[in-house]
Amino acid sequence: MDDNRNVSKNPPPADVVRPTQCGVLTPAEERRLLSKVTWRLIPLLFLCYIIAYIDRINIGFTKLHLREVLGVDEAIFGSVYGFGAGLFFIGYFIFEVPSNLILQRVGARIWIARIMIVWGIVSMSFVFMKGTTLFYGMRFLLGAAEAGFFPGVILYLTYWFPAAERARTIALFATGGVMAGVVGSPISGAILGLNGVGGFAGWQWLFFLEALPAVFMGLVVLFVLPNRPQEARWLSASEKTWIQARLDEEAAHPDAQNRHHLRDAFTSGRVWLLCLVYFLINVGGYGYEMWLPSIIKSFSGKSDAVVGFINAIPYLAAGVVMLLVGRHSDKTGERRGHVSAAAITAAVGFALSAYFNNPGFAMAALTLAFVGIKSTLGPFWALGTACLTGTAAAGGIALINSVGNLGGFFGPYIVGIILDRTQSNLIALLFLGSALLGTGLLALTIRPITSRGK
Repeated sequence: MDDNRNVSKNPPPADVVRPTQCGVLTPAEERRLLSKVTWRLIPLLFLCYIIAYIDRINIGFTKLHLREVLGVDEAIFGSVYGFGAGLFFIGYFIFEVPSNLILQRVGARIWIARIMIVWGIVSMSFVFMKGTTLFYGMRFLLGAAEAGFFPGVILYLTYWFPAAERARTIALFATGGVMAGVVGSPISGAILGLNGVGGFAGWQWLFFLEALPAVFMGLVVLFVLPNRPQEARWLSASEKTWIQARLDEEAAHPDAQNRHHLRDAFTSGRVWLLCLVYFLINVGGYGYEMWLPSIIKSFSGKSDAVVGFINAIPYLAAGVVMLLVGRHSDKTGERRGHVSAAAITAAVGFALSAYFNNPGFAMAALTLAFVGIKSTLGPFWALGTACLTGTAAAGGIALINSVGNLGGFFGPYIVGIILDRTQSNLIALLFLGSALLGTGLLALTIRPITSRGK
């Protein structure tokens, strides 16, 4: 599977017209077509991901108000919160692969719409949460409801974009996760200020109001998202033919022929290595995101609204840099080094933030850490989607995402245990940094498949 002896080491020159098997298009015409597809699909998916991510991480803001609701002692609240926040990813893990296999069978339009509507309803139900049992159960159900959204979109993009274009495209989509922090952090902080309005607590208003867009956008997806290029009314017949021919060429490559069946996803050492790398990325990423509002509150002492604005800063910086990294990865065709460099940058940021006593310097270091974490995503998923084709792609992408997202359980939970026992951010930050250092080192061990999928 990893044998690339017959693969050209260099991409074709920029001025060479593609083979007639794909139809004759100049490089300029290719760029215009791919830009057209990008602008038709990515803004909608981007908005959906913003909504999904806000519903996933808004627990980080409500954490500041949940201790009395859950009825637990302050001495163990960190562990209880971390466990409950992480249970989202257990539900996610269990239902991820089946969800992606169903998406491949029934189509992205119906399945992504179903995911969004159900998760919106579950998230809205958090209004009625009281006690740890409901907290744990509803976080699990939210993960089960959202299972398949992110890997489903990643799989969906492989139906439209050639491998050489995917790091930039995936980075564009994945910036929805950072824009969720940019937009959602100030909004969440402001909504908490509605405490007492209509007899509801601020955290209840937060869950209710931030769940409504998921239901609405699920209905939008149901009516406007084409399953594949052949169903897109805004593409001409020749454009549909060219896209499909390019993808067929990649699927017909000798390396791809052995990566088509579902069993190939589960027996591939490369896939399991990608699972481990993504697991460590998420240990650091979600360990960071689920606790960042509390960390900012502890060193700043500011109100919820101000914490919301401060919390948005790392997301804004990460959104800009991850696009630049994804674009550079596509331009050079290199993936592993980009993942490694971004992860090691994050590790450095965590290490610096652990030792800075000045709040401004600490926040700058935390921003650097988050920029590094998010910048791994475009190149990483370009590696992942180059790894498998056909049914194996549906199962493999979901497997990588589901196993990797278990890091979202262990990261927040371990951080909570560390904070309960040490009452200090230092060891927690060093733990998160070590996960990213491991990511950077492991990424360099992934063997390339093609010259455009390193």
